[in-house]
Amino acid sequence: MPVKNQVQLITYPDSLGGDLKALKQVLFQHFSDVFKGGVHILPPFPSSGDRGFAPLTYLEIEPSFGTWDDIRAIGERFDILVDVMVNHISRQSEYFRDFLRKGRQSEYADFFLTLDKIWEDGKPVQEDIDNMLLRRPVPYSTFTIEETGEEEKVWTTFGKQDPSEQIDLDIRSYGVKQLLVDIFNNFKQQNVKIVRLDAVGYMIKKLGTSCFFVEPDIYEFLDWMMAVAKALDIELLPEVHAHYTIQYKLAEHGCWIYDFILPYTVLDTLVHKSNERLYQYLKTRPDKQFTMLDCHDGIPVKPDMDDLINTKEARKLVDLCLERGSNLSLIVSDQHKAEDGFDVHQIRCSFYSVLGCDDDAYLAARAIQFFVPGIPQVYYVGLLAGENDLESVMRTGEGREINRHNFSLDEIEQSLEKEVVQRLITLIRFRNDYDAFGGEFVVIPSAQDEVRLAWRMDDKECRLFIDLQTCKTMIEYIGENGELTLYAV
Repeated sequence: MPVKNQVQLITYPDSLGGDLKALKQVLFQHFSDVFKGGVHILPPFPSSGDRGFAPLTYLEIEPSFGTWDDIRAIGERFDILVDVMVNHISRQSEYFRDFLRKGRQSEYADFFLTLDKIWEDGKPVQEDIDNMLLRRPVPYSTFTIEETGEEEKVWTTFGKQDPSEQIDLDIRSYGVKQLLVDIFNNFKQQNVKIVRLDAVGYMIKKLGTSCFFVEPDIYEFLDWMMAVAKALDIELLPEVHAHYTIQYKLAEHGCWIYDFILPYTVLDTLVHKSNERLYQYLKTRPDKQFTMLDCHDGIPVKPDMDDLINTKEARKLVDLCLERGSNLSLIVSDQHKAEDGFDVHQIRCSFYSVLGCDDDAYLAARAIQFFVPGIPQVYYVGLLAGENDLESVMRTGEGREINRHNFSLDEIEQSLEKEVVQRLITLIRFRNDYDAFGGEFVVIPSAQDEVRLAWRMDDKECRLFIDLQTCKTMIEYIGENGELTLYAV
């Protein structure tokens, strides 16, 4: 099934109304002709942490969200995209709970990376760990086996708690491979069309490496995973936050990739009122990408933007974001920070807030996103021009909650009355329905304080013009009867 070249929505299962039935109601009532590209439902599975990203199983839907019937009902009108956290599973999963009871006698013992699979004697070597790209200071957790009282150290890439709720899987295990096959077979039955491979870059653990995107081993896993998906007519979207050259390698390998460079680049373009960085980027980027500006995490900086930005300039932009209410996710490993100590992993914010809640600037940002080649995704907070949720950050202590507000049905109705939201919906419809977006993309030479992009196919052409001084956006296009039409975004 080819991915549709139309706009997709990203949402949590409970963020638009409270559960999947409410999500269906909202989608069918307000957006039935808006998200023709599909809906990415962030993990709707039973989970013990990280807002769905510590799944107990993929064979069930979290009961408080609904059932697979609800997913299939949404899938009748929208292509469904869901995640598989291929790197890890919940500490509360039946597989790890059995391991905690029985230790090495568990039928699932081989699913997990006990430290003797990394170091022969099972004793971690700090020098090796210092070379790794870490997401937590210590990349393993210690557990006591119930039946024997023995201690087991198990690899845990992610998780703020100790022991972590997210237990790494060993892809070399036959059982883990069979589990992934079972998951994908279930997705096929539930009419899932696209699967995002979350945290796939951390799958391979190998001494002497960063244990992140280890080549060529990672391609062996991806080739196997792509074969499994292809047999079921499911598309794959690997999620890899890495140096941009790694993204390009994935594209050369035939994978869809995320355009994690675009959000920072668009922000920089609008703040500095210069097309220089954007135009330079558009000369080299692969076309087979999913584009985004905002998501459930933040605007990617390191390592995605490494060698594309000057860290002193980046620090100034980050400081502006902080002034506008953002917070930061930082790099843990000293070895993976910049030479001058710059350590910003992601800027966490609502994209509307980081642009100063300026409607014209926000619509200009979306217009650039929609004109850049790729499959555009719009995060639900961005769809409703939501602002930084500082109250949730204070209440939970979790910085990412700044851009994860749950909208009640009343709040959705109120947001839909905002002029900026209606302008965005009109722009989404244009991107979905104008035929030229399937043709040839052109960057039109322009003054540095302008953005001029175009698409052409047969007798259709549309041109984007943005005055970066004012952030006023115009689209000029050839109408159905050959007439030249102007559309003020």
